[in-house]
Amino acid sequence: MKKFIPLLVVGTALIAGCNQETSTNAGSTPATTASPAVDKADAVAVVNGQYISKSSLETLEKEIAERSHGQTFPKEKLVEELVQRELLVQDALQKQLDKSPEFIAQLEAAQKSLLTQAVLQNFIKANPVTDAEIKAEYDNKVAAEKGTEYKARHILVKTEAEAKKLITELNKGADFAKLANKHSLDAKESQNGGDLGWFSAAQMVAPFSEAVAALEKGKYSKEPVKTQFGYHVILKEDSRPVTPPPLEAVKEQLTPFMQRKKVQGMIETLRNQAKVEVLVPLTEEKPKTEAAPAEQPAAESAKPAEGAATETAPAAPAEPAKTEEPAPAAPAEPKK
Repeated sequence: MKKFIPLLVVGTALIAGCNQETSTNAGSTPATTASPAVDKADAVAVVNGQYISKSSLETLEKEIAERSHGQTFPKEKLVEELVQRELLVQDALQKQLDKSPEFIAQLEAAQKSLLTQAVLQNFIKANPVTDAEIKAEYDNKVAAEKGTEYKARHILVKTEAEAKKLITELNKGADFAKLANKHSLDAKESQNGGDLGWFSAAQMVAPFSEAVAALEKGKYSKEPVKTQFGYHVILKEDSRPVTPPPLEAVKEQLTPFMQRKKVQGMIETLRNQAKVEVLVPLTEEKPKTEAAPAEQPAAESAKPAEGAATETAPAAPAEPAKTEEPAPAAPAEPKK
């Protein structure tokens, strides 16, 4: 028997690409494998009386081209692949593997997956994203995001006293970049004169961004700026307005986003119209705490065990059900 590319027997392609024209042998005709008859004129091969259609060969050629990034293979190898698939399918049907509970469960799962894809594709085809919708989304979410970017340097130290000492040195004419290289705790910026580059206010913690916005160009903070990272001395070097990208530059990104938004709306409508009853608990039950021994004094039972944590971490909030918009990225640390 001829060998194939390798034969996709052990890969997922075997399941995905099983010949749709396969019918059964030995009188067995389960509904799950019934398919339209293929005429000899429309076939590329016949295996034990079962025709393999030309459309199967075309489909396989497309699959191989997509998976191999355009690489093609001799037609004889592709036909041999289809023949080997058909032989395996016929052997499986003779052994009635299509009647096993495992196969039926997998077939039902595959059918539901295909139906899900089909209904979504049908919805998107019937409800295409229009240029007007993309323009409206652009105006609302992209063009509206106007603001200011800042260019600044900073020196981060542990204490307010250290920061004030540095401000005193700056008042005497010390070089900001040299002080940053010598004293700043921010390892990355301290090797580059405390340079933070260009950033928006949203990328920094509020006290830092507010202090930068309040400074005049070329001026440094006269009082230490406190954040959760320590105390900062900030030099504002420049600022500029943020210019949103043009519509054409983001159109390809907005289109799939709008499609997902429409799909999510359709799913929410179906959910609201459906009668749904959840029959299983959605949260894990916490084990019951054992009661303290009767002879243990109440005051003693209230004390935490030695070495145990005295506070309970708050429970994580549940994730939102909606998925049409990705959560915004958390503001970056002020690069300290």
